[in-house]
Amino acid sequence: MTEVRVLTGPALEVALDDVARLRIEVFRAFPYLYDGDLAYERRYLEAYLAPSAMLAAAFDGTRIVGAATGTAMEDQAHAFAAPFATRPEPFDRIFYCAESVLLPEYRGAGLGHAFFDAREAHARALGRRYTAFCAVIRPEDHPARPQDYAPLDPFWRKRGYAPLPGVVATFLWKDIGQTEETPHALQFWMRDLTA
Repeated sequence: MTEVRVLTGPALEVALDDVARLRIEVFRAFPYLYDGDLAYERRYLEAYLAPSAMLAAAFDGTRIVGAATGTAMEDQAHAFAAPFATRPEPFDRIFYCAESVLLPEYRGAGLGHAFFDAREAHARALGRRYTAFCAVIRPEDHPARPQDYAPLDPFWRKRGYAPLPGVVATFLWKDIGQTEETPHALQFWMRDLTA
């Protein structure tokens, strides 16, 4: 039986190695194709030591098999925050829903909804009106795209999210088979929690 628990503070910090492991494993698949390493992950995940941070962790017994993170937007990396500079929403009212990673064998059981429910509840508790996340943009004809690949757009729209036209972040990472990092475009999606 899989159970989702919300972790903050020291409990979140203890779980960060598990989040790093999951990010490396899950984001290796299309569309991210991320060739990650633990040293980079440890640096990246330091953002989740912020007081606003939370982790919704899916446990199968004592093992973390999925994770969804979030922080106040102002606690996030500049590369993610900068695209919002021209948006009308007050920056301090946005909660950033960061990664959502789940091992394939646990998908389709409602954990994606549980992850969003937990992050949105945390955002409301912080007095945030908006939740936002971003997703990598890959061309339809990308050579690594599996034939049975199903984008998550319908799931996100059902949850009330919509893409923000022109609000795109650029983030560097090394794709599988590459020798160095390259820039990747990520489209932001947003939801008004009061709507």
